[in-house]
Amino acid sequence: MQAPKKVVVLGPESTGKSTLCAQLAAHYHTNWIPEFARKYLMELGRPYNYDDLLIIARGQIESETDLTKRNSDRILFIDTDMYVMKVWCEFVFGKCHPFILDQIVERTYDLYLLCNTDLPWTKDELREYPDIVNRNKLFRIYKDLMINQHTPWVEIRGLDDERIRQAIESVDAFLLQ
Repeated sequence: MQAPKKVVVLGPESTGKSTLCAQLAAHYHTNWIPEFARKYLMELGRPYNYDDLLIIARGQIESETDLTKRNSDRILFIDTDMYVMKVWCEFVFGKCHPFILDQIVERTYDLYLLCNTDLPWTKDELREYPDIVNRNKLFRIYKDLMINQHTPWVEIRGLDDERIRQAIESVDAFLLQ
């Protein structure tokens, strides 16, 4: 069995990553890996700390590894990777766990879809940065990471139908290579 192509959807909070992963998985009749942090933080019962981000990173990798092993589809969509964990650690705590940095080097992906901040911010109990200044600052950090790594990536912009259309076109073009 050939390993599936792995497409990571990343970007700042409230940029439609989870929605886009679910839509892409439905379109391609495959699976997607949700962001582990959401479930973990909802059950935590206290404000998160630096050490929680290491637990979240390990949980995200475990979820990805488990589904990748069980998945026979040709493509798999992943909501969040270690770049997201790196940005989160550094933005909030000014430092990053060495484990996360090591995983960025070790893990390989086939395509990144970087979600722009052009969607309206949607409040929920886990989101921290409603202001456009921080959202755009975070987006620029993600974009810089994408520019300075070797995996192909595409910026996804627009509202609803435009966003999924761009993502499907990008994935289709990647699959035809």
